[in-house]
Amino acid sequence: MKLVWFRNDLRLADNPALRHACAGDEPVAALFIISPTQWQQHKMAPIRQRFMLAQVNELGRELAALGIPLHLLRVETFAEVPAALADLCRELGVTQLYANQAIEIDEQRRDHTVTAALAEQAVSCHWFNGCCVLPPGRVLTGSGEMFKVFTPFSRAWLKALDEDGFVIHRAPTPRGEPLPWQPLAERAWVDEALGELTVDPRWPVGEAEALRRLNIFLEQAVLDYGETRDFPAIAGTSVLSPYLAAGIISPRQCVAALQQRLGYRPQSKAQPGFVWLNELIWREFYRHLLLLIPTLSMNRPFKPETAALPWSWDPDAFAAWCEGRTGYPIVDAAMRCLNTTGWMHNRLRMIVASFLTKDLHIHWRLGEDYFMSRLIDGDLAANNGGWQWAAGTGADAAPYFRVFNPTTQGQRFDPQGEFIRTWVTELADIPAAYVHQPHDWLRLKRRQDYPAPMVDHAIARVRAIEMFRSLEK
Repeated sequence: MKLVWFRNDLRLADNPALRHACAGDEPVAALFIISPTQWQQHKMAPIRQRFMLAQVNELGRELAALGIPLHLLRVETFAEVPAALADLCRELGVTQLYANQAIEIDEQRRDHTVTAALAEQAVSCHWFNGCCVLPPGRVLTGSGEMFKVFTPFSRAWLKALDEDGFVIHRAPTPRGEPLPWQPLAERAWVDEALGELTVDPRWPVGEAEALRRLNIFLEQAVLDYGETRDFPAIAGTSVLSPYLAAGIISPRQCVAALQQRLGYRPQSKAQPGFVWLNELIWREFYRHLLLLIPTLSMNRPFKPETAALPWSWDPDAFAAWCEGRTGYPIVDAAMRCLNTTGWMHNRLRMIVASFLTKDLHIHWRLGEDYFMSRLIDGDLAANNGGWQWAAGTGADAAPYFRVFNPTTQGQRFDPQGEFIRTWVTELADIPAAYVHQPHDWLRLKRRQDYPAPMVDHAIARVRAIEMFRSLEK
């Protein structure tokens, strides 16, 4: 028997491990491992856990319809996985394990141990690239090293894709009579481990839903994406990140759909659709970095010298940022949106990350962890890459003195304050002319229901630059 181990690839279509396992007539079974303790250690957001398990339930139903049983194991930590997996393989008579490659260091170590443990009982392991368009290690400099700046990586990635092409794997055909499927909500041990498996109606699961969102975006918004993507009050983004993070849709499917929509693959900013494709390439960049530079999974900065920065760990200031009470409306609106919905617009992620690190001078690791604990699309590679980019410690060609001004960012990207008034209810009635700097207007109205700015941005900016300049001495 062949066993397919699903992880962050919870789909039937374009799943290389599943496709290869289903080649031939040998029986196929599937597996998903629930690891509550490990997920907590990795700061996995409860909303992301529920979203993922709702998709596991959908996947189990679809696999059962194909005659493929999905087995569930509860294994608290990665350290216990090899033994539990070996036991299951003995029980089922498994001779071959199929899975898509993990890129995080803890997951890689787990998989190496699994390979060794299963080899002792003559079970061979087959690993595939299911998380990237191009496998990590394919896009390297002329000297065989990983690119440290995005733009040359993007050019090299496009060239490599032209040379290699890519294949979209079809979903498998039925392999026998349909099987019964017991929903996760009916399994007491699942509820005991994770609580009630309620699904947020804002985030319906299923491959069909992911493709629906992709197609709507490509039909309605992709051509204007470069102009609208930075405005949180506008529905200008694909909102596919939760589906990509859980592997409900693959990046290859996204690239293929874009090509089909446009009739070509864009190669430069001058071509419609390129700005969105470039965002997919950013995703690839961070994933390639994470696999090829394991220390990024270990709370270490990409630029080693920045480990000496005198970051603050002020718990009160951090709590104010987390709760959206900094006195800067765009920052507070973004954080309150995250805390309520489990998602944040990408421009807002940059603004709030810059504020935490460059205005409050708080260590980027605290922000990275907080995002992971709240985001439905929490993904270590993208989250770490984004936070280090904002903090000035990551793979970025821009100088360290890039510091976002939260007031002018709000004025530029939420000019009428629509997004701010949606989430900062204290400012719901404020005129647009005052929404980004509301404090004079509030004083005139004798209101004290919104906090004063917790820092002076101009002074905080100078301090941030001094922190980095001190490394040069």
